[in-house]
Amino acid sequence: MKPRTTAQATAERTDNVAKFEVVEKFVSINGEGQKAGQLAVFIRFKGCNLNCGYCDTKWANEPSAPFESMSEDDIYDYIKSTGVKNVTLTGGEPLLRDNIGTLLERLGKDNSLNIEIETNGSVLIEPYASIVKRPSFTLDYKLGGSGMEQFMKTENYKFLQKCDTVKFVVSSVSDLERAVGIIKEYELDKKCGVYLSAVFGKIEPADIVSFMIDKNLNDVNLQLQMHKFIWDPNKRGV
Repeated sequence: MKPRTTAQATAERTDNVAKFEVVEKFVSINGEGQKAGQLAVFIRFKGCNLNCGYCDTKWANEPSAPFESMSEDDIYDYIKSTGVKNVTLTGGEPLLRDNIGTLLERLGKDNSLNIEIETNGSVLIEPYASIVKRPSFTLDYKLGGSGMEQFMKTENYKFLQKCDTVKFVVSSVSDLERAVGIIKEYELDKKCGVYLSAVFGKIEPADIVSFMIDKNLNDVNLQLQMHKFIWDPNKRGV
């Protein structure tokens, strides 16, 4: 795995206040996972340790990507100003941010908020799984089509709960076959939500449905990236 750069560490300290490099913040519908179709406020952090071939937010991982420096209070105040209760922390890779644990604890103190953190599967979630009001985790499993499968940490599956999700982003039948193997090996369908998500433009959703029928994949969900069907697939801030 590539070492973290200063930009990827993200949370810088100014006058002893943790600052996070936020490249986007916006309200839209949640396009994926267990709350798909519901309103959510998104906080996108700068920087990632992976380089997936199909990544649609590569711009957010560039060292030159513009960002807003925000403290925990800034982030919380923005979230509350939206009036939206579902919160998605995304990236990039949010769990690589220094002081992300304190931010999760800060947000978790507000019982009116539902906190979800999207993580690429290469970072251990154990340090954050014991937070008093833990977030729900949406864990990617990067398949062969991503070029990043060697970095996946399956030990994370010990800490999964029903509110969590494992997402397999698939671009081919071989990706689907591998996903089924992982699901069965770790009994993921009994632990959490399991989703098969099509790489936009690479595999037809109908082909995934046919595969699910052929393999009798009960308790596994097909997922489409809603925002790419509602808006231009390259549109940001949605």
